[in-house]
Amino acid sequence: MSVWQLVAVGAVMLLGLVGVLVPGVPGQAIVWAAVLWWALTDTSPVAWGVLIGATCLLLLNQALKALLPSRRPRETGAPGKTLVLGGIAAIVGFFVVPVVGGILGYVGAIYGAERLRLGSRGAGWTSLKSVMRATGYSVLLELFCCLMVAGSWLGAVIWG
Repeated sequence: MSVWQLVAVGAVMLLGLVGVLVPGVPGQAIVWAAVLWWALTDTSPVAWGVLIGATCLLLLNQALKALLPSRRPRETGAPGKTLVLGGIAAIVGFFVVPVVGGILGYVGAIYGAERLRLGSRGAGWTSLKSVMRATGYSVLLELFCCLMVAGSWLGAVIWG
C-alpha cells in the first residue's frame, strides 16, 4: 500500500472519529470502513487480524450501547461546543497518553470548559456529572472503541 493510500485511510479514520462526536453521523461505520479498505488493499495477516479485532470490538460496542442511556445532548444544559471540545481532547489525549489519555482528555476538557463557563468548581463538577449522565457515557464508549481501532491500525502500520 502506498504512502498516499495510508494517508487517505488515516484521513477517513479521523473523519470517523470526528463523526462519533456529531449526532447522526455513523462514525463507527466510517472507522470500520477505513480499516476494511486498508485490509483489502494490504492483505497481510496483521491487516486481517486488525480487521477481525476491529469488527469484534465495534460489534461489542453496539451491544453495550444498548445498555447505556440514549444521547440527549439538549438536556445537559451544556453548550454543544463543550462536547466537541471534550471529544477533540479525547482524540488528542488518546495518542499523547495511550489508551488512558482518551478518557482523561474527554472528562477533563468537559470539566474545564464547564468550570470556566459557570465560574466555580462545584458548578463545573455538577455540570460534568449532568453531561456524563445525559450523553457522556455513550459518546465516551463509542469514541473509546473507535480510538482503540484507530490505535491498533496505526500500530500495525508503524510496526507491522
